[in-house]
Amino acid sequence: MLRTAFLIGLFAVLGWLLLPLALGLVGGVLALAIQVLLFTARVALVGLLIYGVVRLVSPETARRWRERFS
Repeated sequence: MLRTAFLIGLFAVLGWLLLPLALGLVGGVLALAIQVLLFTARVALVGLLIYGVVRLVSPETARRWRERFS
């Protein structure tokens, strides 16, 4: 009985100490994923703008790019 109470207390203290650590790691991974997603969106937007300018200035070059990357 005393052993069971001790183990329950031990697990409670371990959970109390490890929960913030685990949540901190999950938060860090989530923040990193959001940063990568935002960087990717910016790169895609810049590529779209460059393609749009090339399409307006030189439609033949834009057609060749479309054929090469499709």
